[in-house]
Amino acid sequence: MKKLILLLVGCLALQATAQSSFTAQQWQEDLKFLQQTVHKDYSFLFKKVTQEEFDTAVDQFHKDIPNLEEHEINVGFAKIIGLFKYGHTRLGISNNPIPFSQLPINLYAFSDGVYVQGIHKDYEKALGAKVIAVGDMPIEKAMEAVYPAVPVENEQFFKAYGFLYLVSPQVLHAQKVIPQMSDTVSLTFEKDGATFKMPLQALPLGELVPKSYGFVQQKGDWLDVRDQSKTPLYLKNLDKIYYFEHLPEKKAVYVRHSQIQDEPNEPTPAFYSRLFDFIEENDVERLILDVRLNGGGNNYKNKAVVTEIIASEKINTVGNLYVILGRRTFSACQNLVNELDNYTNAIFLGEPTGENINFYGDNNLVELPNTKLPIYLSFAWWQDKPQWENKPWLAPHVAVDMSFEQYKNNEDPVLDTCLNFSDNNFILDPMQYMTDLYMAGDQEKLYKEASRMVNDPSYRFFDFEGELNRVGYNLLGRGQHQDALAVFGFVSQLFPNSANAWDSLAEGYLTIGDNTKAKELYQKALSMDPEGNVGRNATKMLKRIEQGH
Repeated sequence: MKKLILLLVGCLALQATAQSSFTAQQWQEDLKFLQQTVHKDYSFLFKKVTQEEFDTAVDQFHKDIPNLEEHEINVGFAKIIGLFKYGHTRLGISNNPIPFSQLPINLYAFSDGVYVQGIHKDYEKALGAKVIAVGDMPIEKAMEAVYPAVPVENEQFFKAYGFLYLVSPQVLHAQKVIPQMSDTVSLTFEKDGATFKMPLQALPLGELVPKSYGFVQQKGDWLDVRDQSKTPLYLKNLDKIYYFEHLPEKKAVYVRHSQIQDEPNEPTPAFYSRLFDFIEENDVERLILDVRLNGGGNNYKNKAVVTEIIASEKINTVGNLYVILGRRTFSACQNLVNELDNYTNAIFLGEPTGENINFYGDNNLVELPNTKLPIYLSFAWWQDKPQWENKPWLAPHVAVDMSFEQYKNNEDPVLDTCLNFSDNNFILDPMQYMTDLYMAGDQEKLYKEASRMVNDPSYRFFDFEGELNRVGYNLLGRGQHQDALAVFGFVSQLFPNSANAWDSLAEGYLTIGDNTKAKELYQKALSMDPEGNVGRNATKMLKRIEQGH
C-alpha cells in the first residue's frame, strides 16, 4: 500500500507540473472577470463584506499573482470567494483544474480538542491521538491560518468542513503553515502520555478515503478509532437517508434523517406517514429527530416532516418532541429546523447549526474563461424568519457536545440528554422568563436566575449579553431612559468583564445628560479594550463629551 501511495503522489506531482501552464496575465484576467461578474450579477451577496472591502482584496490579490505559485493563486481565489461567508458560495475543490491533495487522515474537533478520528492503516500509531501541531505550527494557530480559505458561514461550518482544508498541503503552504510546498507534512501528536511527530504522505483529493457524513468508516485499509463492537444510533444504517428505531423502555422513537432527499424505495411522505402510524399505535411519548449529520438537499421535501409533526397531538407538545442539531446541519436542513422552530414545540439539543438562520444558497457555476476555475456563486435568498431574527446559527435550547472518549466508546451524550430530559428546571425561552420576572418586580430572583443561567453550560449558546443589550437599546430608542439604564446596569452586573457592557451603560447616561457619569464609564470601557472596537468608540465619545457635543 505504501508503494501505491508513493505512486499516486508521484502521479499527482507530475499532473500538477503538467497543468502549470497558465500565465500570470491569464490569472489576472480571470480575477477581473470574476470581479466584474460579481458586481454585475451577484452584488446582492455584499452583506457580510462591503463592495469596497471586496475590491480592495481583489486589487491586492491582482498585484500578488505574478509572485505566487499556481496552488497559491488557487487558494487565493478561495480566499476571495470566502469573503462572502456563505457556505454555498465557494471555490470548487473536487473539480478544480489545479489539483488539491489531502493527507490520509480525518480530524475531528471534539469538546476536548482535535483528534484523529480515522486514518490509513500505515499510520495506525496516530489513530486516536490528539493533534498538537501541523508542521511546526500549533493546531490552534494552523486552524486560524487556513480559516480565510474556507467559505465559513459560521464557526460550526468550519468545524464541519474546515479540516478538509487543514489536511491539504496546498492550503497549508499557501497560508504559511508549512514553509515549503511538499506532499509530505509532519504532524505532532499526543497519545498515551507521549508526544511524537509523524510525516504523512498526501493523496489525491477524495480518493480512497471511505468517509460518510464526515467520519471515516472502518473499511479495507482505513481505520476508525471508535470501538467497532457496536454502533450508536446516529451512525447506524448510514446507507439509508432516514430510519427509525423504537426505544420501548424510554417510550421513545428515534429517527435519524441525514439528507433532505427521498429514499428510492420509500419517499419522505411515506416514511413519515409510517412513522406516525407507528407512534399512534404504540406506547410512545417522545419523538427524537436527529439531523446532526444532515447537510441538506431539496427544501420541498421538508413539508411532509413538518406537517406530520404539527398534526400529531401526541408528539407536538413541549417535552415530547426533541430535535438534535449539529455542525453539519446545513442548507435545506437549516430550512427544516427553522420551520420546526417556527411551527412546532420542538426542544433543540446538541450543537448550533453550520448555517445562518437566513442565508444565500442555491448556487450557479461560474467557470473562469482562461483557467476554467470553478466558482460557485449563490443566487437564492432563503428567509424563514424575519430579518431582525437572523443569527449566525440556530442554537440549541440545551447545549450538549461530545468528548473524544465518548465518541471512542460509542456514547451519545446528546441522545442520552433527550431520553432523560426533564423540563422542570430548564427555561426554553430565557428572555421571556427574565422579562416576566422583571415585569413582576422580582428583581432579586431576576438577578439570581439570570446569573444561574449565564453560568450554566447548557445555555452557553444563548447570547444573554447581546439579547439584553438589544432590549436596552430598544428601550432607549423609545425614550424609556430609566428602564434602559436599569437593563444596561443589569448587563454590567452580569458581565462585569465586558467592555461593551460598560460602553452601553455609558451611552445610557450620556442620553439622559449625565456627562460626568458617562465619562467615567467610557473611561472604564476604554481601559478594558484600549485597542479594540469598543475602545475606539469610547475614545470618540470621550472627545465629543470634552468638546461639549
